[in-house]
Amino acid sequence: MTLSAPGFHAERCVRYRYRYSACRRCAEACPHEAVELLDEGIRLDAARCQNCALCTAACPTAALGADNLPRLDLLRRAIKTERFSFACAPSGLAADAIVPCLGALDAAMLAYLAKRRIAVELHGSRHCAQCAHGAKGEAQLAARMEAADTLEAEAAPEEWRAAVLAEAPGGSGAGADFRAGRRQLFRRLIGRGVDEVARAAAPAAELPVEEKAIRAGAWFVPEMRELLAIVCKRKDACPEQSRRGEAFRIAPQAALPLMDIRLRQGCTACEACFRVCPTGALQIREESDSWNLAFAIDRCVGCGVCLEVCQPRVLYAAESFDATPEREPAVLRQLAKQRCNRCDRFFVSSESCETCPVCTDDADAFTAIFGN
Repeated sequence: MTLSAPGFHAERCVRYRYRYSACRRCAEACPHEAVELLDEGIRLDAARCQNCALCTAACPTAALGADNLPRLDLLRRAIKTERFSFACAPSGLAADAIVPCLGALDAAMLAYLAKRRIAVELHGSRHCAQCAHGAKGEAQLAARMEAADTLEAEAAPEEWRAAVLAEAPGGSGAGADFRAGRRQLFRRLIGRGVDEVARAAAPAAELPVEEKAIRAGAWFVPEMRELLAIVCKRKDACPEQSRRGEAFRIAPQAALPLMDIRLRQGCTACEACFRVCPTGALQIREESDSWNLAFAIDRCVGCGVCLEVCQPRVLYAAESFDATPEREPAVLRQLAKQRCNRCDRFFVSSESCETCPVCTDDADAFTAIFGN
């Protein structure tokens, strides 16, 4: 197990993409206060970091990655067997795979293995009370189990094989039911106090940063989001019960990188949401005579930075939505292109105009300097 701190990909971080983003998921997930929030992203304190990988699971854009939690490699190993076990490193228990913390296992991973009917056992959850990662790790594990349970319920009548929390050595059984284990986790969380579980990192000191509100970066869709698309795709269970073609309807959850973006009236076509999106879920599609703002739900990870950057506050997240994958992007706004009567270039505006914004600004500046 490596002791190095997780790697940070700045271009994927919403705090880098949008200077004024209030995202603090990684800092709130860290039990060691090792994450410093900056206007250009984050900084990890190597002296404090214990590489529990909880921050990597909390980040929906995969801006953080831990070498000691190779999620795809773990999945490749697990799908080759009928049974697979995970154990957290601090517990010292044996398993097919040792992970830094059970709370770092994504809901998408748990749901995917359950959908494939692979018997998964999780070892070490009863060690949380004595573990340095426990206050935050236990809460994250509970949230991810809850999210996987939600996906399983919506997938019915498909028969999934839910993960189980293994009994401690000398326990009364081979494993505890997934849902019973989740309830145990929540009872223990309540007993220890919400203030301890939800304790966030101290706010970072202000540092000088580049004076740019929106920073460009390459689009990137995390592997766990692609895995979730597989989970949300219905398959035939039995002929008389098949729900193929029905919506896979869920509500937004912090543990699921999913969101459905909608648009109210009032959009100014400023394109800020498109420029700030780290995954390309919000797209500008231009035709010969029209401008279109489109939303591709398959690429959305629910980071919410588009909602933050929208100045007229007309973007919003649906309270429940269809997560079925492989759908055409939805057109949120369509505007006819207009031709400027001064420069003869096409432009887009929410209002009918004779001149484009550039020519209008030039004319206003000329008038301000020289008068009418």
